[in-house]
Amino acid sequence: MNIDPETPAVISFFQTPRISEPDWIPVAKWIRVGFGNEYIASSRRVMLKRGFPMHYYFPRKDVNMEMLKEYARGGQPDKWGDKITWHISTNGKKAGNAAWSFEKPADSAPRDIEKYIAFKWDAMDIWLEEDEEVRVHPRDPYHRLDVCRSSRHVKILASGEIIAESRCPVLLFETGLPVRFYMPKTNVRMDMLKPTCHQTQCPYKGTASYYSVRGKTEPKMQNLAWFYPFPNTEVSEIKNMAAFFTERLEEVFVDGVKLPEMKTKWSL
Repeated sequence: MNIDPETPAVISFFQTPRISEPDWIPVAKWIRVGFGNEYIASSRRVMLKRGFPMHYYFPRKDVNMEMLKEYARGGQPDKWGDKITWHISTNGKKAGNAAWSFEKPADSAPRDIEKYIAFKWDAMDIWLEEDEEVRVHPRDPYHRLDVCRSSRHVKILASGEIIAESRCPVLLFETGLPVRFYMPKTNVRMDMLKPTCHQTQCPYKGTASYYSVRGKTEPKMQNLAWFYPFPNTEVSEIKNMAAFFTERLEEVFVDGVKLPEMKTKWSL
């Protein structure tokens, strides 16, 4: 998207510069992963593979190898080399093909990666960073969230009607994503919204519940707004405040300036 240098600064909300950081980094946290009421791995010297998807890699010495049964060697090429895959079994519970290591690392692979084992995130029962449970995927140390109380005048319209308007929003700035405007529900036309069964989980913010616009059947009006009833501690100020997928709406104003059209994976 081309940005006119004379355009008001509010447009910068939609600029999401990418950063380049190492994709194999040591983690200072104590990381544990549980399966079948046991910890299959517990380590204070874990490595994090960044990118998508992200994974923790545990030194073999910190993995309960008795719970792993080798499944296959080779046949699963990866940019970092040929994999060995493992089944996991304990206390009568099994997970097939749920762990892997590298038998023959490629030249591009991190040094000593053959000494580490990784686990499929969703196949495990629980992941802990120190004593805090983490959901969805590991938290990236280069992924930042800033929550700022603001006096900006934010006005959001849906189908030509003002659905939310606030002069005391909370702005959430998140690496690689557009700014989100969280508003007190007293500043939102809750009579225009209906709750849905849809939920999403974010490792940085928590579990979100959603609203659709009442009486509207267009896909872009479904699950248009969300809130976090019990957000993670780092973003506690957004608790029970409503935010909208502004990229689905044609009229969103910040301090009287209409935000430009933008495209994200949530645009529809």
